[in-house]
Amino acid sequence: MSEWVIGVIGGSGLYDVEGFEDRCTMRVETPWGEPSDELTTGRIGDVRFVFLPRHGRGHRLTPTHVPYRANIDALKRAGCTDVLSISACGSLRERYAPGDFVMVDQFIDRTFAREKSFFGPGMVAHVSMADPVCERLSQLAGDAAEKAGVTVHRSGTYLAMEGPQFSSRAESYLYRQWECDVIGMTNMPEAKLAREAELPYATMAMVTDYDCWRDASEAVSVANVLEIMQSNTAAAKKALSELAKLLSGVPRTASPQAIETCLDYALITAPDARDPNLLAKLDAVAGRVLG
Repeated sequence: MSEWVIGVIGGSGLYDVEGFEDRCTMRVETPWGEPSDELTTGRIGDVRFVFLPRHGRGHRLTPTHVPYRANIDALKRAGCTDVLSISACGSLRERYAPGDFVMVDQFIDRTFAREKSFFGPGMVAHVSMADPVCERLSQLAGDAAEKAGVTVHRSGTYLAMEGPQFSSRAESYLYRQWECDVIGMTNMPEAKLAREAELPYATMAMVTDYDCWRDASEAVSVANVLEIMQSNTAAAKKALSELAKLLSGVPRTASPQAIETCLDYALITAPDARDPNLLAKLDAVAGRVLG
């Protein structure tokens, strides 16, 4: 069996994955509350996947109300070695067309109503987010998407907005001036929490629209997004099968970026000043360093 266990967080339009062998569902309890939904586990070939729909089946949860901490904690408890986010996004660049996939490598976090860390008073930690995605996982997922027949852009800056409303034109123009490439509502604080949990994380962003910066075109609407989302979702599912083929028989080694040990130098609070109640909640995400 492969040593890879790929956690897949499915965004808008991706609420289930077919084709898993040994398929089963499980409910995982976390100290951070209930995750978005049950986890579905199974194999594609000899690679194990753990799937979690970010918004819950039926799309019950707004971007603000996604339980990001519980989701990452649950994936860690389920034995995931890596996490691939599959997310719908809007394009802020002409060359990133609806139907294209973008392997995001940078984020600008403009969310403001979400818990963004597992750590806090009584156990302070600071992890680096200079390079917020796992370069190896991103490369592999991009290769898989290309094999699935998708046009793939190998880099891009993702502007994470709070939502649930889409951008105003003024905001869209501003984000283009900041040289952002795509815009979405969910990959922050998800990427930050994955780093705190020492989980290599990558984003496969599926372009559904051009946001509202193109004056000559109509503003983004749910109807427009849903039309493209259906074909994007089918391509994403095919990409997961291709990813399994790429990983099959390839033993997993530690991330070249040392993500799995990033907490070694991140903990600040002195041992005798640590809050035992918070330490208990950190058993999954930081148990390696906290003992």
